[in-house]
Amino acid sequence: MTYPKIVPGIFLERPNRFIAHVRTCAGVQVCHVKNTGRCRELLVPGAQVYLADCPSPARKTRYDLVAVDKAGLLINMDSQAPNQAAADYLPALLPGLSLLHPETRFGASRFDFYAEAGGERWFVEVKGVTLERDGDALFPDAPTQRGTKHLRELAACVEKGYRACVLFVIQMSGVKRFLPNVETDPAFAQALREAASGGVRVEAVDCAVTPGTMEIQGKVPVFWEF
Repeated sequence: MTYPKIVPGIFLERPNRFIAHVRTCAGVQVCHVKNTGRCRELLVPGAQVYLADCPSPARKTRYDLVAVDKAGLLINMDSQAPNQAAADYLPALLPGLSLLHPETRFGASRFDFYAEAGGERWFVEVKGVTLERDGDALFPDAPTQRGTKHLRELAACVEKGYRACVLFVIQMSGVKRFLPNVETDPAFAQALREAASGGVRVEAVDCAVTPGTMEIQGKVPVFWEF
C-alpha cells in the first residue's frame, strides 16, 4: 500500500487518542492519529514521525499521522494499513484463492475477510502489530476483549466446518519472532492458544516499511511463551 504524499515532522503531544500535534517545516500541524491504541512507546515527544497529506474540504485535519521512527526502527502505525496489505498477501497465504470478500458477517461476528481457496471456505481476521520489545513483536499493546472474542468465534467457525486464520501483520521489519503479550492481556494469550489447539491457523508476517509505503514481506515465527 502507498500513501500519495508524505510530510516529515516531530511529534509534540497527543491531546486525545484521535489528535496529535506535530511540528513540520510549515509549522505546528494538528493531525489525525490513524491508530486509537495507546502507542505510548511510539508517540513520545521529539520522535520523528511521518504524515500523509490528505487535503480535502470534508476533513477537519489535513494530515494523518501514519508512521514513526522508534530509535531507528520505522513503524507504520496506521490501523487501516494491515487489512490493505493483507488483501494483497492473501493469494500467497491461501493458494488457489478464487473468492475474497472483506468485512463478512458470520453469526454475531464480522470478520475482516471471507475467502474461498482450494475448495475450502475461510474466515480470516487481521490484527495489526506495532509493539516491539527487544526484537520481539507482541500483541496486544493493551487489553482487548474484542480480540479475545474474535479468537473464540474463529474457533466456532472451525467447529462448523469452515477454515479459520488469524493473521498478525507486524507493521515493521527485522523482528525475530511474534508472541502474544501475556503480561498485558493473559486472557487473549490463552484464547490464542485455545484457538490454535482448536484448528485456527495462526500466522505472523512482517512488513517492508518506508515513510510512504507498507508491504508484507514474509512470515515470522510464532512463539507462545517469553
